[in-house]
Amino acid sequence: MLRSSNPVLSRQDAFTPAAPQYGQSPWSNQPYGYEQYPGQAPVQAPEERMTFDDVVTKTAITMAVLVLTAAAAWFAIPNTLMFPALILSGLVGFVVVLVVSFRRVINPALVLVFAAIEGVFIGMISKFFETLYDGIVAQAVLGTFAAAGVTLAAYKFFNIRVTPKFTKIVIIATISFAVAMLLNFGLSLAGVNIGLRDGGTGPVSLLAVGVSLLGAVLAVLNLVLDFDYIEKGVAMGAPAKESWRGAFGLTVTMVWLYIEILRLLSYLRR
Repeated sequence: MLRSSNPVLSRQDAFTPAAPQYGQSPWSNQPYGYEQYPGQAPVQAPEERMTFDDVVTKTAITMAVLVLTAAAAWFAIPNTLMFPALILSGLVGFVVVLVVSFRRVINPALVLVFAAIEGVFIGMISKFFETLYDGIVAQAVLGTFAAAGVTLAAYKFFNIRVTPKFTKIVIIATISFAVAMLLNFGLSLAGVNIGLRDGGTGPVSLLAVGVSLLGAVLAVLNLVLDFDYIEKGVAMGAPAKESWRGAFGLTVTMVWLYIEILRLLSYLRR
């Protein structure tokens, strides 16, 4: 059932060829707008197909909303509300991801809502780390886009082929990582620290460094699966609206990669 580790790209029907319009025969060679037979309604133009340019454009729009919201949250939300806003936006953003993932039809408005909510989360967590380590946010942003760019270049130039075995391993590892992080988050709210994340300012544990390294590697592997899935969608002639789903999936993975790089840099600075 799950064909991609990214939850928003794992629907079985996410990328299917655009169906012929009502009254249109898929084998017809009749020019669009002309009647095939006397008395039959004119053939309608086929649905537009998804392209790589569509995905790039929609991803740019989604990321722009996220960045602008993050900047607004950074300056508008006072420090006293930083952690409540961080926790609330993180939880709400997680719920929105699930809602979008399980919807059969992608909703562009909901994608942009997610970007705005996630922007608040990114703005708050970035502000927190920037207060501790001056200049770390700019380093994390550069590191994130550099890692994504290198991954895309490797995928294209080295002709990486995603096998079912590779996909299965990444899926299992990603789900396990997510469950561990949710467990760690719940225990941290109860005052229990199992060492998977280190948010202090003293010496950092090797376990926390290893967890963040694993998270960054998994995020990069998820990018590979996302690129492969989008490429297959374009090749299959998926409807143009599915470009929003591809943009959403890439945004989710990029946010994850940014957070892991931000944590890794904070550990190095310590």
